[in-house]
Amino acid sequence: MMELSAKLLRVIDEAEPKLRAITESKSTERVLSGGWSYKQVVGHLIDSASNNHQRFVRAALQPSLDFPGYDQEGWVRAQVIQGVSWPRLIDLWAAYNRHLSHILANLPASKLKTICRIGAGEAVTLDFLATDYVTHLVHHLSQIGAA
Repeated sequence: MMELSAKLLRVIDEAEPKLRAITESKSTERVLSGGWSYKQVVGHLIDSASNNHQRFVRAALQPSLDFPGYDQEGWVRAQVIQGVSWPRLIDLWAAYNRHLSHILANLPASKLKTICRIGAGEAVTLDFLATDYVTHLVHHLSQIGAA
């Protein structure tokens, strides 16, 4: 997990200045055809950090994890992400992911095989969940030109 933690920090350090270079007005523009704005993509990444924070910690404390699914459209809509200032979103995204990097670096090796069930999805290990989190993050940052 130390390597994954270091990778997450590198991703944050590379993406943060690119995100900060986007203006407030540009951040409200749709970045994906028929899809979300820059703000909504970063809001989704904050939601992902929040959900995975809970998953990582709970899986480290329990013999297995059963966690509800995630309604990404509903979360973005309910939080009115378009109304949040762009710098505040970036600050939260960067700080939350730096904290997750710390958590990943300190997950006990004995817990990496903990079985995790998210919603109706197939059971996966905590190790898979953590690796998939970083892959998901990079995917979305790439979509908005920040990775």
